[in-house]
Amino acid sequence: MGASNLKTVSVFGGGVSVCTYTSAIDEIVRLAKACESSAVTASAVHLVMEGYYDNELQQKINRFNIVTPDGQPVRWAMNLLWNTGLKDRVSGPDLTLKLCERAEKENLKIFLYGSTEPVVTAMKNNLLKQFSRLNIVGIQPSWFREVTKEEDKQDIERINNSGAHICFVGLGCPRQEKWAYAHLEKVNAVMVCVGAAFDFHAGMLARAPEWMQRYGLEWLFRLSQEPGRLWKRYLKYNSHFIYLLLKQIVKKKCVKS
Repeated sequence: MGASNLKTVSVFGGGVSVCTYTSAIDEIVRLAKACESSAVTASAVHLVMEGYYDNELQQKINRFNIVTPDGQPVRWAMNLLWNTGLKDRVSGPDLTLKLCERAEKENLKIFLYGSTEPVVTAMKNNLLKQFSRLNIVGIQPSWFREVTKEEDKQDIERINNSGAHICFVGLGCPRQEKWAYAHLEKVNAVMVCVGAAFDFHAGMLARAPEWMQRYGLEWLFRLSQEPGRLWKRYLKYNSHFIYLLLKQIVKKKCVKS
């Protein structure tokens, strides 16, 4: 696995890359052109807290080449705790589009792995409407169950034989991160975990208005769309994230004084 040129800082034990869209994409493209088996993910509060509760998962994610600050709260935490001065987050859905735009210009091959067949097919078609010269060399829906060794071998061969430079992975957090880690040195591409970006770009889910995204309220918009599925997650993770952040800020001030 190739090393990253991006600096990382710790958010409750989980490494997050100090990056912008431009620097993250530059690094992904560098790894893709070098045919490095690499892992990238976009880290919102959900993933930060999953790693905080599960040390083994956190250690796996800390081996990723790039972990972008997906959610505004993650960016705020990086600025408050480490003075990173980041002016914007690097969200999975936007990273997907910007990376496809760059891949089209540089003739990098794209593979889409995950979600349901209707979703991944719609995502492919919508991406091609936006980027007509984008070279999408294959799609593979999720199995939605534990795969056999033979099935996993077939998936790896399908991705590698396609010649893909970048493989977008949409299996949901943290399943997609576990999958990407398990396939380092097996999949000969940069695996970019983008989760809900598949649903957004397939037209299955609406994105929050720009102002809600800017003020870190995207979670509230998503909660209004899927209250039954998301309310427990946001109640548990968001409140604990805020508590840990305030605790770290107080500790930092006490050390300074």
